Amino acid sequence: MISGLYLIIILIALVIIIAIIWRFASRRHAIPCPVWMSGLLDTPFSRGMSARTYTTIQRLDVKPGMKVLDAGCGPGRLTLPIAGIVAPHGEVTAIDIQEGMLSQAQERARKADISTVRFLRAGLGEGRLEHNYYDRAVMVTVLGEIPDREAVLHELYDALKFGGILLVEETIRDPHFQTHGTVSRLAGAAGFREKDFFGNRFSYTLLLEKPSRE
Repeated sequence: MISGLYLIIILIALVIIIAIIWRFASRRHAIPCPVWMSGLLDTPFSRGMSARTYTTIQRLDVKPGMKVLDAGCGPGRLTLPIAGIVAPHGEVTAIDIQEGMLSQAQERARKADISTVRFLRAGLGEGRLEHNYYDRAVMVTVLGEIPDREAVLHELYDALKFGGILLVEETIRDPHFQTHGTVSRLAGAAGFREKDFFGNRFSYTLLLEKPSRE
C-alpha cells in the first residue's frame, strides 16, 4: 500500500517537473501542442460542437460576412464552425505552424464541404498577416507556446481592423498557461484595450479590443 502511494507521488512529481521544463523551454523555442495529441483538444467538428466551442464563439460575437483569424488553429475545432457562421461572403484564415494540424483541419473542411477557409502555414509573429484586415481573431492556449509573445500581440493588433476584437483563452491545465495579468500587460503594450473578462484566475476568456479611430 505504501509503495503504491510512493509510486503515485513519484508520477505526479515527474508530471510537474516535465511541465516546468516544457514551460521554460518554450521561452526560447516554439513548442506547440504535438500533432499526435490533437484528439485531446476537443470533440471534432464532424461529431458536433462542444459546449466549450459554442461558448467561445458566442463570446467572440461572430457575424455573417466577417473576416476572422484563427491564430494557432490546430485541427480546426473553432475554424470550421466559425466558417459556417461567416459564410458565404465572409472568410476564416486558419494559421498554424504545424503542417499536420493544418492537414487535419483541411480534411475536416473538405468533408464538411466548407470553402470559406484560407489555410496558412506560418508562425505567429512572423509578419505574414495582412494589416487592418480582420474583424475578429481568436487565440486559444497558444500565446505561451511562442517565445516572442510581444511580437505576436503586435502582429495581431496590426492585423485587426479598428474596433476589431481578439479573444484569448487560457487554462491552468496547459503547461504554457499565461496569467490574466501577463496577457493584459503584453496586450496593453501592443495597443489593445481590455473589453471583457470571463472565468477566474485559473481558467479564463479575455476579450481585447483594437480601439476605433477617434
